Amino acid sequence: MDEKITQWKAAVAAVGGLLTGLWGWLGWLVLGWIAAMALDYISGSAAACKTGNWSSAHAREGIWHKAGMIVVVLVAAGADLLIDTVLSNLTLVQLPVQYPGLICPMVLVWYIITELGSITENAVRMGAPVPAWLQKLLEIGRDAIDDAGEKLTGENIAEKENENER
Repeated sequence: MDEKITQWKAAVAAVGGLLTGLWGWLGWLVLGWIAAMALDYISGSAAACKTGNWSSAHAREGIWHKAGMIVVVLVAAGADLLIDTVLSNLTLVQLPVQYPGLICPMVLVWYIITELGSITENAVRMGAPVPAWLQKLLEIGRDAIDDAGEKLTGENIAEKENENER
């Protein structure tokens, strides 16, 4: 048993080291996001079991939801790669611009904060007391990322949603 635990720890350390070596701090964001997704799925399943509402259909739906998130992160990473490639290979004019990536880290942070909010909701459903200020801080963090994204696009998404409701 101890040998299996040691092998598991070595595998996690190797993946963490590989991601850090390849992506630097972005690798840690990816690991944090993966851990948050796993904890959300586990805590959601535990909360559903506690309330007697667990079903394989809901569990599958949760897996599809997580798979969709993976697709979105890959799209964000692809967009960052595309922008970096174009900026690095403009032959007419050499721009003194480096693009280390912006879209993927913002998407990852948004997803991590969202997952942490969901985990706290699951904890409440399991009967744990959760400080209201923690939930408020997570909401503020998510809103800050949304605001930053809106500033990048020059649009106010909240105003568009209000217009669509009218």
